[in-house]
Amino acid sequence: MIGFRTSRTARTSSTSPTSPSAPRRRLTAAVCTLPLLVGALVAAGSGPATASPGNGPTAFVSMGDSYISGEAGRWKGNSLTNSGSRDGTDRAWVSGSTYDPSRVYGATAANGCDRSDSAEVNGAGGSVQKVINLACSGAVSDNVFRSANGGVSYKGEAPQADQLAAVAAANDVKAIALSIGGNDLGFADIITTCASDYIVWYSYCYDDQQTAVDSKIDGVMTKVGKAIDEIRAVMSTAGYSSSSYRIVLQSYPSPIPRAAENRYSESGWSRVNSGGCPFWNRDSDWARDSLVPQLAGRLKAVAAAKGAQFLDLRDMLQGREVCAKSSKLVSATSPASATTSEWARWIDSSETQGKVQESMHPNHFGQLALQRCLALAYAQSATASNSCRNTAGSDASGMYLTAAP
Repeated sequence: MIGFRTSRTARTSSTSPTSPSAPRRRLTAAVCTLPLLVGALVAAGSGPATASPGNGPTAFVSMGDSYISGEAGRWKGNSLTNSGSRDGTDRAWVSGSTYDPSRVYGATAANGCDRSDSAEVNGAGGSVQKVINLACSGAVSDNVFRSANGGVSYKGEAPQADQLAAVAAANDVKAIALSIGGNDLGFADIITTCASDYIVWYSYCYDDQQTAVDSKIDGVMTKVGKAIDEIRAVMSTAGYSSSSYRIVLQSYPSPIPRAAENRYSESGWSRVNSGGCPFWNRDSDWARDSLVPQLAGRLKAVAAAKGAQFLDLRDMLQGREVCAKSSKLVSATSPASATTSEWARWIDSSETQGKVQESMHPNHFGQLALQRCLALAYAQSATASNSCRNTAGSDASGMYLTAAP
């Protein structure tokens, strides 16, 4: 069983889920927690402290939250098997019933930043001498700001802009990729509420969650803009001109498909117990076609206002989402595959297989695709605004760019 199996026993009715009609009831406690964010360890040793822009090793840096840190990089697709290598999907499996997440997340498995070995920035290695991942799973904008300007340490680590100052002094930083804003907006709470409304309350989430998003998003975008300002201030202090490096601000992909593209019926328990995607059709369509595009559009505007490059990821998981018809679960007879398996981690709220914070993030296959997206974007103009998409039936090599909407 996968996902909210413990919640299923809490139901007062034995009937299968049907479309909500009762007045909304709200949970008194979260059914699951899905912290969005946290990043990846410095991929190579730090350079000499006396290095200066243009003289140290060239470097590509990633900053922000879990969607760029490498969260869920442990998984190659999703399998209902809960032991051993989980049909080859669990990259942290050692032998027997032993798992070592540090095989994927390195030292950051301990503090939960979960910077994986397949994190997005690792795809930029061919264009620079070093890739450095400062992102941390669960981070918000305040964790990016300099401590001197309101920045807050997180999971035992200094604010990311303060870490960047040391990196900028020791290396010749050519680009900084930033993913931030999702946790400020409350992605985890939205996912928890919508999943709970499917499993427990028989009610939709899209209406009140849209109201909540609308009430927060202006403030969130202000903070995203400040995060870019903080990065520029650090780079300027380190002696960089604004033209000597670029900032790439990216948006977020949808980890769930539209209703018409879901391979499981809205009724019954397959979305909970097999698919790990417990959402009503109407809520799925809202998330895929309203929430994700709304956030992408606002982030694009911030990038334009702050002179940053924009990378739109809203469609990069199209057809590869959790429960998507054109992808499938991994099993003993259907091996993990970058062309047929899902590219995102399902919801495992009972932590049957791993940490719940990995849920709803691009998995190993998805991260390889993100690597390709970032590499393609870096090859474009520093002021370009592009959308990254996948080619049906292809692996990460099939990723390509189009003009952002």
